[in-house]
Amino acid sequence: MSKIPFPAWQRPHWQRSNEEVLLQFYVFGKFQPGRAPSEDYGSEGLPEGVELSSHHHSALRQWEGYPLKGRLGRMFKEDAPEAYAKALDAPEVLVVRGRFPDTADTGYLRDTLGVLAALLDVGGVAILDPQTLSLHDADSWRRQFVVRDGAPIRHHLLILRDAEEQAGRYWVHTRGMRKFGRPDISLRNVPEADTDRAGMLCERLVELEALGAHFADGQALDAEGLPGTLVASLGGGLEDPAFNNTFVEFRWPE
Repeated sequence: MSKIPFPAWQRPHWQRSNEEVLLQFYVFGKFQPGRAPSEDYGSEGLPEGVELSSHHHSALRQWEGYPLKGRLGRMFKEDAPEAYAKALDAPEVLVVRGRFPDTADTGYLRDTLGVLAALLDVGGVAILDPQTLSLHDADSWRRQFVVRDGAPIRHHLLILRDAEEQAGRYWVHTRGMRKFGRPDISLRNVPEADTDRAGMLCERLVELEALGAHFADGQALDAEGLPGTLVASLGGGLEDPAFNNTFVEFRWPE
């Protein structure tokens, strides 16, 4: 197949901060020796701060954070059975992981994705992204991310809808914004009839953040079509069970 370079989005809203980018991926397969041809995808290799470690799959299964077991493994087996079977049978696992200061463009993501794509060309059969709770076989990952002009920012995230305790109200929220060094978005108290609108608002807000924007605690936000104002509330942290990240939360107006 023809190789398609990944984009590096400019961040017109970026301002220097103490936020950090976190990346983590698992690549399953049986890999050919030598350097993966990431240049074909516009990547010069993994950026500074991102490391790749190689593991025998049998050894990784003993690791406490092994992602193909327990509740997470059962979810992958149900949601992506073919990718799960390929990952489970693979003899080798490459772990790509990095943590580094927020930057003014997303060249780091372009370079990392280029390496992941190249690893699929040299024996990778599946890629697992624990930040978005997603597992893809090689073909599925390429369809999602190896896209001319670049996959939309939405493809790099997960948008979820969960029922609130109050009947008829929903919590719409994201996972995966650590890739951009930004908080995830949380919309509370959303009426069922407005959940699609809330999902689209999530997409707009995470795109603003991915392009560098910040939300301040108490910041008011007027959204088209809503009867009232949304007010930002900052919270969370890396140990937060719902996000494994900080978040910006808004309560849907009555």
